[in-house]
Amino acid sequence: MAELALRERIDADLGTLFEFQADPEASAMAAFPSRDLPAFLEHEAKIKADPSAITRTIVAGGGVVGSIGSWEVEGERDVGFLIGRDHAFLDVELHRPLHAHVADHNVGSRRVLEKCGFVLDHSAQEEDVLEHVLVLTD
Repeated sequence: MAELALRERIDADLGTLFEFQADPEASAMAAFPSRDLPAFLEHEAKIKADPSAITRTIVAGGGVVGSIGSWEVEGERDVGFLIGRDHAFLDVELHRPLHAHVADHNVGSRRVLEKCGFVLDHSAQEEDVLEHVLVLTD
């Protein structure tokens, strides 16, 4: 099995990360619409300019396998990922509490978060998606 690592995001990662978010199954699982390339690049530029954002690229066997990041929204610290098997990012992002929003049908992501120590804080109906908010306090 290839060793997983987190590293600073570089521009060369963006093509692969664009393809990941453009995958219809991934978009459906996250209950978040994919972006076309110009919108994706604009969003990435916004993230890069946000001083509250911490982003990492997940690599395995020398290749990009995903992305993880944390940012602040309305006084709440959030975390999100495209894929995630390792909780090492939580050693980089030390802010607590850390919140994660997961669509009800995205059972896999919720299980990953729970294995990393997140617990259910509350659930809310967001338009047509039931969303669970999990929090990591330790």
